[in-house]
Amino acid sequence: MRQKDLPRIGVDLGGTKIEAIALAPDGHEIFRKRVLTPRGDYDATLAAVAGLAREAGPGTVGVGIPGALSRLTGRVKNANSTWLIGRPLKEDLERALGRAVRIDNDANCFALSEAIDGAGKGARAVFGVILGTGVGGGIVIDGRVLVGRNAIAGEWGHNPLPLPGPRDLPLPACYCGRAGCIETYLSGPALEREHAALTGQSSSAQEIARLDGEALGRYVERLARALAGVINLLDPDVIVLGGGLSNIERLYSDVPRLWQRHVFSDAVATRLLRHVHGDSSGVRGAAWLWNELSP
Repeated sequence: MRQKDLPRIGVDLGGTKIEAIALAPDGHEIFRKRVLTPRGDYDATLAAVAGLAREAGPGTVGVGIPGALSRLTGRVKNANSTWLIGRPLKEDLERALGRAVRIDNDANCFALSEAIDGAGKGARAVFGVILGTGVGGGIVIDGRVLVGRNAIAGEWGHNPLPLPGPRDLPLPACYCGRAGCIETYLSGPALEREHAALTGQSSSAQEIARLDGEALGRYVERLARALAGVINLLDPDVIVLGGGLSNIERLYSDVPRLWQRHVFSDAVATRLLRHVHGDSSGVRGAAWLWNELSP
């Protein structure tokens, strides 16, 4: 069988679960399975990913990870699943499976999935955003992920929040060792901390969204500022939101109205859209890392 006629297998290696799918060349799903991630255990994680890929059958294999492969060493870097850092994951998987493996950041995989057959279908430039426990981004141009010279293209969450004012200070510390990163303001835990500081009450991000109070208002305004920087730099056709916080309806009405004041243009035609594939976007995007083989 020609390689382009083989299924495309995608594996989403997350901090709590590992999910695998297989897509036929026309994009329809023919296999899906998920298992718990063996947290803190690299060898067990490697075995779980390889086992799912084998179970999915023959085909190309793409893997989305919460980090990236270093251009210098080929090993995992910048992963919040810290037991992966410094490990030769690509080499180990290829040895275990006896076939080539492509690995990319999970936010890149999300963006690719939504660009291929999701909310950004038909758009030339798509910026995909993950708003969840962490905050990430991915860039897709003409159906291909932009990885970048340093393998950090789209690492939007670890840029500083633009124009910090009195309500944004002091700059929160980030796990990456910096302070004031976008992630420290726009992640789910960040929203919960803001609400607790303002009200003295502990609530989940979902509950805070329903309350629609001051904390959510600050969140929306900060997101508008942060995405305006993306538009000024990349000028994408579409920005697609994913992750748990992407289900907040107010984002899609208020953020485009607010980002106008920060974008260097008399009008902003960029569309802000909700994901189509939801929780499946990451694993579908991992499979589409072999997209150029499509008929």
